Amino acid sequence: MNNVKNFFTRHLLMAPTSFVTWFILLGATSLNFFVSSAIGIGLYAGGNVAIKEIQLRSTLKKFGMTRSEYKHIAFQVSESKKKLKRLGNMYGQVRSIQAFRQVYDMSSMARRIIKIVQMNPRKFYQVENFFYAHLDSAVELTSKYGLLVNQPLKDQEIKVALQHTRETLSDLNLEMERDLRNAVATDLEQLQMEIDFVDVTINKGKPLLESKGAHSNDR
Repeated sequence: MNNVKNFFTRHLLMAPTSFVTWFILLGATSLNFFVSSAIGIGLYAGGNVAIKEIQLRSTLKKFGMTRSEYKHIAFQVSESKKKLKRLGNMYGQVRSIQAFRQVYDMSSMARRIIKIVQMNPRKFYQVENFFYAHLDSAVELTSKYGLLVNQPLKDQEIKVALQHTRETLSDLNLEMERDLRNAVATDLEQLQMEIDFVDVTINKGKPLLESKGAHSNDR
């Protein structure tokens, strides 16, 4: 889901190719400027479409996903970025240090989860609750908190509502922490397996090394 990298790769490949083709057609053939330019532009556009399709197929094969799966996850990631931006715009609306910290923590965790899913779309299935519920709740609760805290009148009912909202935001923070742990869980398991493998490999080699050292000392 590395769209920026793929974008620049496509254009870095097709821009010089199209220009060289246009230059050759213009200078080495009887085609006029307009026909040569049309062919060059067509090559540029067609090449970009073809390379984009190749990149997509390569990504789908790499992660073992269908086209519809990938597009759905890409859409969810795109929408989550918009929600994250809305959440970030609410920093100025919360006046409590505790609430500000909660919004900051939620934004940081959300940004990391989104980045993880961008790098590996299959991780989406480990954090579906984040995309379908938790991020939406974070935006809505923070928005309502900002609305309440900026009311000129602070009667008992509003104070109770503010306290309840802060407590709910704390619970939501914990849920998003679990989402982040779920997002990295398989990576941690894989890392532990690699560490265990290295430990076993090293331990297997130790007797042999000690044996060699003993023979060397005998000499």
